[in-house]
Amino acid sequence: MIPLIAFEDVAKTFTLHLRGGLALPVVAAVSLAVHPGECVVLGGPSGAGKSSLLKMAFGNYRVDRGAIRIRDGARVVDVASAAPREVLALRRRVVAYVSQFLRVIPRVGAREVVEAAGREGGLAPEAAARRAAALLARLNLPERLWDLPPATFSGGEQQRVNIARGFIADKPLLLLDEPTASLDAVNRAVVIDLIREKQAAGAGLIGIFHDADVREAVATRTIDVTRFRERAAA
Repeated sequence: MIPLIAFEDVAKTFTLHLRGGLALPVVAAVSLAVHPGECVVLGGPSGAGKSSLLKMAFGNYRVDRGAIRIRDGARVVDVASAAPREVLALRRRVVAYVSQFLRVIPRVGAREVVEAAGREGGLAPEAAARRAAALLARLNLPERLWDLPPATFSGGEQQRVNIARGFIADKPLLLLDEPTASLDAVNRAVVIDLIREKQAAGAGLIGIFHDADVREAVATRTIDVTRFRERAAA
């Protein structure tokens, strides 16, 4: 079976131009694949390169070497060499990304932020509205906040909007960068259920989780990213 995403000998180095071009190797020789129904958890200490791998898969970071192949229907697209329009098409159709921080257009209400993600992911406006309301309610965001800009919210409230935005569409691949780090136990349990539902529907997920209980609840495999960091430093 063709995986939903496959990293093939991927390497990344950051160049600090303000420090005379100092090169900081991040990861090297990264090879891993995720199939439908899997939740692959990236483990390792802070700075090991976990978030960098997700950002390369989403097309936010350039890949220095190797390929990141994502299945888009009958096609397979290499994010490392794809044109910007192809990366944007993958984001619309295939890949959802829940980052550590919510970045949205100022003054747009939380409900509209989530609904817009649903419409961009292929949902009809009515379906997007229903799903947005259901997700915000399920994530225990008070309804009085739904039409207010998330910039006015607490960190945990913003992250619940971020999670709803990432989970609303029926995309086959989800990238989760510490989605539960600022959540209480009740909402962490909601996120665990959402992840399991995506797995049962055949989606594949790559996740970074600060909470050990969440990792244990959702991981089908855990990959220690430290070994890729050691290869980069070698």
